[in-house]
Amino acid sequence: MSRIFPKLSRSITMAAKEGGPDPDMNAKLRTAIQNAKAQNMPKDNIDSAIKRAAGKDASEYTEVNYEGKGPHGVLIFVECATDNSTRTVANVKSYFNKAGGSLVPTGSLEFMFDRKAVFQFEAYEGMDLEELELELIDAGLDDIEQNEETVYAYGDYTAFGTLSSALEEKKIDVKKSNLERIPTSAVEFTEEQLEEIEKLIDKLEEDDDVQQVFTNIA
Repeated sequence: MSRIFPKLSRSITMAAKEGGPDPDMNAKLRTAIQNAKAQNMPKDNIDSAIKRAAGKDASEYTEVNYEGKGPHGVLIFVECATDNSTRTVANVKSYFNKAGGSLVPTGSLEFMFDRKAVFQFEAYEGMDLEELELELIDAGLDDIEQNEETVYAYGDYTAFGTLSSALEEKKIDVKKSNLERIPTSAVEFTEEQLEEIEKLIDKLEEDDDVQQVFTNIA
């Protein structure tokens, strides 16, 4: 929790700064709050993060992305929120270098990942997946699939707000939602290779400035 809560707080603050402090009018903030509650983040922490958006400190945060190749050629996309980009890029670069990888020019991996709005919720009694898919297409749904009791709904990242509102209107209890980067071509790695790759991913995720890490691991 000591690692997760600061990241969630920063996500809430930046969402409130970008779209305003009212979650009813700010889909991105609603999502950030929803994800924080899913991690049992206390309400006081959530309220403080929203209030922080109006303060001087919030204006110093900027979103920056870094792209790199890690061990065994794995592609890694790193999303950050930082008040000191010089510090952040130095840290991220050192993690890659120590793992035998390197950063690549910004934009190099954009075509290797599709940016998607992803919503996760439990299958409910009487749910007809095909009917639900038809009902959500106008809201921007690209695909929907079920894995055991969990349903995943996918749309282009630009449809995040409309899909979120459509699911709310249907009283569907979304457990988790996010903007994710999904590899266009996933790659299989051996267990030994994955161990090396995961060490780098862990190091990146431990950094307070790093919000999300995406890879092309199958």
